Amino acid sequence: MKIGILGGGLSGLVAGHVLAKDHEVVLFEKMPFLGGCLSSYHIDNYWIERFYHHCFSGDKQLFSLLRDLGLWDRLLWHKGSTGYYSNNSLYPLTTPMEILRWPELSLPEKAKLALLTLRAKKTDLAPLDDISAETYIVEHLGPRIYSAFFEPLLKSKFGKNRSNVSAAWLISRIAIRSDRGVAGEHLGYLDGGFHQIIDALERSILEKGGTLHLQTPVTSLTKKNGGLAINDETVDKVISTMPLSELGRLTGLPFPEIPYQGAACMTLGIERDVTNGIYWTNMKDECPYGAVVSHTNFIPVERYGENIVYLASYFSGTVPARLDQRMQDDFCSRFGLDASEIHWSRMAVDPWAGPVYVTGYQSLIPAYEKHGIYLAGMFSRENYPERSMEGSVRAGNHVADCILKERNRQ
Repeated sequence: MKIGILGGGLSGLVAGHVLAKDHEVVLFEKMPFLGGCLSSYHIDNYWIERFYHHCFSGDKQLFSLLRDLGLWDRLLWHKGSTGYYSNNSLYPLTTPMEILRWPELSLPEKAKLALLTLRAKKTDLAPLDDISAETYIVEHLGPRIYSAFFEPLLKSKFGKNRSNVSAAWLISRIAIRSDRGVAGEHLGYLDGGFHQIIDALERSILEKGGTLHLQTPVTSLTKKNGGLAINDETVDKVISTMPLSELGRLTGLPFPEIPYQGAACMTLGIERDVTNGIYWTNMKDECPYGAVVSHTNFIPVERYGENIVYLASYFSGTVPARLDQRMQDDFCSRFGLDASEIHWSRMAVDPWAGPVYVTGYQSLIPAYEKHGIYLAGMFSRENYPERSMEGSVRAGNHVADCILKERNRQ
């Protein structure tokens, strides 16, 4: 059976890796590289992801994939510290003492926040899908905790959509980030970079006889000779990892309209650490990025020979004008960095970086097969109510399993 895969991100590659063992796989990717949001830059003698990444202790199918690809022994665990930038000051918020000293919430408010974190993993998310995060936090913790702590985070990630984001997404995100001790979150990273997963999946597909078409946008998907034709190449089955609205425009078929947002991520190689040893700094003050992710406060700077920082921004529609320059200028001014201390910079922009988990999102999640096309990606059930590498691996595995089971029934 010949299977066409639209998109060379993690879900598409995982599906191709599974199916290429017994079937002919042909994959189409519009970019000149594979990996999607998990793709990487090659800088001098090292690799670094275009968008910041780490994994979590509960990522079982990701770990199974690492074992399958011979990469398990390269997975290392580190502590991720956090901070909050407000009123032109950077506050560390990792240890209990740092949290107690933070001036923007009272001690009783901090206790409420801690209790929410402790309960997050046991919270039933299904009823929260139709409740906004704003409503949930205001009702359970009070308006001050929402305005002082949660609203700036939601604004930086979802912008004008922040009031529509579901409580299911927020509580899920709190739960997944609650694996922490007094030194910070327990987070995983692949020694040498996550590009090794993408490279290993590429090798696996090619060694099994698969074909990878890079820089090949899918311009047509039509029925042909009892199967489907991708750019006039006939296949028996199609897996699409494209955003559903794009797939609908391509085929003319009705698919659920899942709202997406874009991500603009600037990566900088710089002379020194400017976030006081903090890995993840959320920005409350108004600025052109919502978080500063100091990668080399997570992975030792000695691995790279320079400090690496991400400036993360999300957008709806088109990228704001001159965003890259505004981000860099603001970062230098705000954190006391001279432009001469920047070794290099790169700007990654993905207009389809991920779904916006609005209230009622669960009802929009499509079946794994619709209109004769198999579907897997960030919109899949495995990536609800928060997208992750684990969710993308699970989505790729599941859709491959759906095709194999259907084949066995025939």
